[in-house]
Amino acid sequence: MLTVAAVSAGFSRDLDACFAQVESLVHEARERGAGLLALPEAAIGGYLSTLGSRGDVADPTRPSRSQPPALRLDGPEVARLRALAGDLVLCVGLCELADDEQGGEVRYNTAVCLTGDAVLGVYRKVHQPLGEHLSYAAGSGFGAFETPVGRIGLQICYDKAFPEAARALALDGAQLVVSMSAWPASRTGAAPVLADDRWTHRFDLLDRARALDNQLFWVASNQAGTFGSLRYVGSAKVVDPGGAVLAHTGTGPGTAVAAIDLHGGLAAARGGMYHLRDRRPDAYGAALSAVPAPLPEPVWERTGAGRA
Repeated sequence: MLTVAAVSAGFSRDLDACFAQVESLVHEARERGAGLLALPEAAIGGYLSTLGSRGDVADPTRPSRSQPPALRLDGPEVARLRALAGDLVLCVGLCELADDEQGGEVRYNTAVCLTGDAVLGVYRKVHQPLGEHLSYAAGSGFGAFETPVGRIGLQICYDKAFPEAARALALDGAQLVVSMSAWPASRTGAAPVLADDRWTHRFDLLDRARALDNQLFWVASNQAGTFGSLRYVGSAKVVDPGGAVLAHTGTGPGTAVAAIDLHGGLAAARGGMYHLRDRRPDAYGAALSAVPAPLPEPVWERTGAGRA
């Protein structure tokens, strides 16, 4: 059996505070017997302080977004994470500083999976919501990798809304996906109780659906509390290959911990109807690369109704 842990917690720009929090969470995970710990997106240095854009210009109706510190993967911060991880498989989000092809520098919203011995896997967020491209370059693909606890795939936040992303990892042999997020509550019509917010519901629904779609284990971490203009939904969880939630933090801070039978659970889920085997790529190949139809114009654009 493998014990996995997913964290719901808030993280700030203060790197020393972030590392102290990571150290505490790693200690707790070890105390609870975990072999894998998933921290949220942007756990080192915090996420953006606000979202929203108009075209390529930051939305002037929203507060100016503060930028997280950009870190090199071969720098002292990642080395510090490895020292904290030891024999634990630790997955954590940060803002990566990398060199581009023109000799300049570029920032990525990045997830790393590591132990004290090595960086095992690196993923750069592909799908970017609501002006995130103003702060980060986009990644370009998905791939699973081997770890001491099994073959893992990484995703970040908005990626979970795209079935193709999880499917690409499943087809690459991922047994478990770590989906780390800074997933906020609704900005319009927010529910008084965070558990009732429509974006909390969507976060939970997508985690369960992606696990069931691909009949694999799903470990979802998330930020909690508030940062800048964003209020996070928490809701870290562990989901089995049948879509059942094995552990859940609720919308506040906490750690969801569950013991899973990685190989036995996959074999049981895939022993009858095996979704990856029963795919028909010949039937939907063209649809995967099709450009979606444009959204219809709002009524007031067609008729003039509702104009100021």
